[in-house]
Amino acid sequence: MALMTIEEARPAPAPGHGAPLFALGFRPFYLLAAAFGALAVPLWIAAQAGVRLPARIDMLWHMHEMVFGFALAVVVGFLYTAGYAWTKLWTPRGKALAAIATVWVAGRIAMLAAPPVVGALVDAAFLPVAAWPLFRVLKQSGNMRNMFLVGLLALLTLTNVCYHAAALGWIRVNPLAPVHAAILLIVVIEIVIGGRVIPMFTRNGAPGTQPVQDARRDKWALVLTVLAGLAWIAGLPAPATASLALFAAVGQAMRLLGWQPWRTWRNPLLWILHVSYFWIPFGFLLLALAQYGVVTGSAALHVLTVGALAGLIMGMITRTALGHTGRPLKAGRGETAMFVLVQAAVVLRFAAGVVPAWRDTGLVLATVCWSAAFLAYLAVYVPYLTAARIDGREG
Repeated sequence: MALMTIEEARPAPAPGHGAPLFALGFRPFYLLAAAFGALAVPLWIAAQAGVRLPARIDMLWHMHEMVFGFALAVVVGFLYTAGYAWTKLWTPRGKALAAIATVWVAGRIAMLAAPPVVGALVDAAFLPVAAWPLFRVLKQSGNMRNMFLVGLLALLTLTNVCYHAAALGWIRVNPLAPVHAAILLIVVIEIVIGGRVIPMFTRNGAPGTQPVQDARRDKWALVLTVLAGLAWIAGLPAPATASLALFAAVGQAMRLLGWQPWRTWRNPLLWILHVSYFWIPFGFLLLALAQYGVVTGSAALHVLTVGALAGLIMGMITRTALGHTGRPLKAGRGETAMFVLVQAAVVLRFAAGVVPAWRDTGLVLATVCWSAAFLAYLAVYVPYLTAARIDGREG
């Protein structure tokens, strides 16, 4: 089997491990990410508007925390949960999971309140601490197919260390460059995992669909996407970066069209994944246009982050939470509202970036939609994620 869907995994009976909140990785990390995401963006917008807040809430803080704070909390929670499905071996749970989550929380506090060097050390500790248990589980099970994900976590650790070194003035690098590299790495995770699960979910959840998966085409689309991202980060000449970005956009668009997204509109748990994946090819199209000043690089970046990253996050933190708490894989009004709000946020953020007269209004409205989406997630899912599975199983 190409991949066992993590919501279909049936954990074997195991002794209790304390509070349900720490029964499996998705529970604390999804809640922490949603709460942090709902708060961090309004804080950044308020600081931009001149509200007196801690001096560290600046652009670098915003960029760093949305990637290495918000996004990586979800990545770790998802990988811990998927790691069990892939191996049938428990990833951190109970006190071990609580300790790892505490390291993440300490990093967020340290980035705001601790001396800069201390903040860097505390924040940089999270990924190595989180990656090691996943490595052990994959190695023990012989699951080498997914070991590359540990490698990507190692590269994300390196980009985070480079960010802190640049921000502290220890190396002569623009601190934004490592953040951009981290975004590229997360896009790679989205492409690989999305390519495994979106067609399968579509085939299972939309009767009559026959998603097309072409391994050779998918490989070239991934290679072109990585090359385009590297060209952008390295600042290669505009013609080279634009050409690679355009080819990457076409490759990813062809991949998405093969999955038959038009057949998913009746199922919110499916269309949110397809619509969110759409922002990857669109983001690289914008990246190509940005090389010639048609749009800004920021517009492309926010399409990839608010659109693809946050959209896929919302699609997966609802789907996997429903499945792993023993609930039916069916989106209610709450989930549908979350999905619509996230998509509204990216459209408004994109409009704010390309229409100067709309910038301030667009930013505020996009922030309202963004925070409302994650607050809605907390309102619906806190009771789910803090209680035992309703089917009596572990996890």
